[in-house]
Amino acid sequence: MQRIAVIGGTGMTGQCVVDYALQKGLKVRLLYRSEKTLPDRFKDKVELVKGDALNLEDCKNVIDGVDGVCIILGTRNKLEATTELSSGTKNLITAMKEKGVRRFSVVMSSFLFRPLNEVPGVFHKLNEEHKRMLELTKESGLDYVAILPPHISDEPSTDYTVLHDDAPGRAISKHDLAKFVVDSLEQDEHIGKVCGVAKKITQ
Repeated sequence: MQRIAVIGGTGMTGQCVVDYALQKGLKVRLLYRSEKTLPDRFKDKVELVKGDALNLEDCKNVIDGVDGVCIILGTRNKLEATTELSSGTKNLITAMKEKGVRRFSVVMSSFLFRPLNEVPGVFHKLNEEHKRMLELTKESGLDYVAILPPHISDEPSTDYTVLHDDAPGRAISKHDLAKFVVDSLEQDEHIGKVCGVAKKITQ
């Protein structure tokens, strides 16, 4: 893994993904929508592609020639009904297939591990959208890592735990989530799995 594309890299977790990938020595290509949300520190370190995941051609441009893709699409705390995340995910999967890119990690929410009656009502619409994303991911035929974090905190990095098909805890540092988003692309044990991640609880 030498070059990755990051989609959603200007958000809270996404910026940490870009920072960690650069620190790891990877070349990063970033799809961004607006100069306003683009951190200055990325401008001379990252290959920038202006565009939108809702545009298939933009997705093809950002994915062409990369080894893996990190998808961290978010709503910036908006909780109303949307299909933007699943539509973007669908475009990215289509682009990956066309460009011959097989590996991707994609972030959703640990609420998907719970029955709907245990998910707070305010998150139901977003949860429905994450469910659509997960279905598209599983049906993609690609080498995916579906990552379902709990509450994403602003805390410093610590040790973290990964479980398949279950949530190992209630919170994870944005820095640790970013590490797993990038590192999991090269960890065969997580390929084709739905992964819960959380801060390691020390006894």
